[in-house]
Amino acid sequence: MRQPGPAFALALASISLIGPLAIHIYLPVIPAVKAALDLTDALAQSTFSLGLATMAISTLFWGSLSDRYGRRPVLLAGLVVFLVGSLACASAQGVGTLLVGRVVQAFGAGVGGALARTIARDAYGADKLVRAIAYLTMFYTIGPMISPIAGGLLIDLFGWRAVFWFSLAAGGVIAAGAYLVIFETRPRPVTGAIRNGVARDFLDLFSNMRFTCFVLQTGFNTGAFFVAASAASFLMKETLQRPAAEFGFWFVLFPLGFFAGNFVASRVGTRASNETMVLTGAVLALLAVSMQSTLLLTGFITPLAIFAPGFLITFAQGVSLPYGQSGAMATIPRIAGTAAGIGVFVQNIVGALFAQFFGLIADGTVWPIVIATMLSSVLGLLVSIPPALARAGRAR
Repeated sequence: MRQPGPAFALALASISLIGPLAIHIYLPVIPAVKAALDLTDALAQSTFSLGLATMAISTLFWGSLSDRYGRRPVLLAGLVVFLVGSLACASAQGVGTLLVGRVVQAFGAGVGGALARTIARDAYGADKLVRAIAYLTMFYTIGPMISPIAGGLLIDLFGWRAVFWFSLAAGGVIAAGAYLVIFETRPRPVTGAIRNGVARDFLDLFSNMRFTCFVLQTGFNTGAFFVAASAASFLMKETLQRPAAEFGFWFVLFPLGFFAGNFVASRVGTRASNETMVLTGAVLALLAVSMQSTLLLTGFITPLAIFAPGFLITFAQGVSLPYGQSGAMATIPRIAGTAAGIGVFVQNIVGALFAQFFGLIADGTVWPIVIATMLSSVLGLLVSIPPALARAGRAR
């Protein structure tokens, strides 16, 4: 197999930006779409959470296909679908068309989350995977840093449709880079995976307690982040009456926390076990959510009270995520693509469920964000405990 060079690494990292172009850039759009199309809170939130859920489901599709037909053709197909969906969203004249466009756009965006880590595992090897995922995720944080700011400025200057035109243009550049640089990394046809079938692969993976707990923990941590991010958009716009661009600038604290957590993970590397680092991230997430809940419930509703604990929530996510994903993909190496797809699916579908749960119980007070983030962080801690206990038992 060809050896990956700097251009390959840059193109691979840029693929991870497709997710933020479908998800994070849309956060400041939610209040604008609600006002422009006269939507309820729940329906406006569904334009976000439906896209997130679709992206989660699509990762199962893309990951499994890549195990059978190769990484490169599946990657390029997904990027084309993303471009089609972005164009449909930019041209939408009503909420129905917008929802369809969001589904198509998010379905294509799922290919980045499903395959970037799988291609990294193929190209750099399982022994370097934690560090590779950490560096990929650090680059990924550029998207959440830039996209809400860009989205807020575009909305304020040109209206909410401009966000989708921007996604179309940026996605086109990323797709061109992938076409020119990314080569096929799957070492050989995985005939065993084809013979067994998708259902058997899923059963083999979920019958492993360690795999199940790892992917659930990434999902619950992501749920806390998406609730905090969605609530921040509404609190800044409707409670504090701040412009969309200001939300984008404050939002940088979320990806900065994620970046810092991944930097810690990249430095720790294999010196700590997957189980230890996943549990550490879960504990940190619960502490961060507890801090934010205390501030909000005592009436301290300011941008700093919203986003400073958000920094810590995403820091915790950044610490645990590379280890959870690496451990999940190592469960059955021959179907690493399927495992990666399931991992991203669970991460995003649980995040979408919590985001929509927040939208359904939103009542203009801070209680919904407290309830949703506390529930997700407590569950994240609970599922991180069994793998740590099992490892401790094996060590004795």
